Amino acid sequence: MAFSSSFRRLIAGSNNSLLSSPSSCVRYCSTLTSPKLFVSGLSRLTTNEKLQDAFASFGELVDARVITDRETGRSKGFGFVTYATIEDAEKAKKEMNAKFLDGWVIFVDPAKPREPRRPLQQEPPQSYSGSGFTTNKTFGWCK
Repeated sequence: MAFSSSFRRLIAGSNNSLLSSPSSCVRYCSTLTSPKLFVSGLSRLTTNEKLQDAFASFGELVDARVITDRETGRSKGFGFVTYATIEDAEKAKKEMNAKFLDGWVIFVDPAKPREPRRPLQQEPPQSYSGSGFTTNKTFGWCK
């Protein structure tokens, strides 16, 4: 019953509807659960500063980071942008998705929580018979 009356008010355009104010619309209609955005499709030339400049006009920017390779220091082609509020992040997602940045089309999506890494599993040492042959469970005897 409560659903049908809320639905009826929504259709009728009542002032008491869930979507009457912009902030409640973001709260109920938003696909974002955190103010952190994942930005993919970045150029290899895009830096943290360029990413920050591109997203700064949509609200209070907390962090803008391009992910780089540890060995080469080159961009991996994606990054993260964090805003102070979900509303600012929603606005940036809407305005910057499928836009050009440094000559490349970028895509803006909600950032997913980082999954915990699995611990490295060390393989048990292969058996050694002393004759120069080792056993391999997949192929049997190998030289």
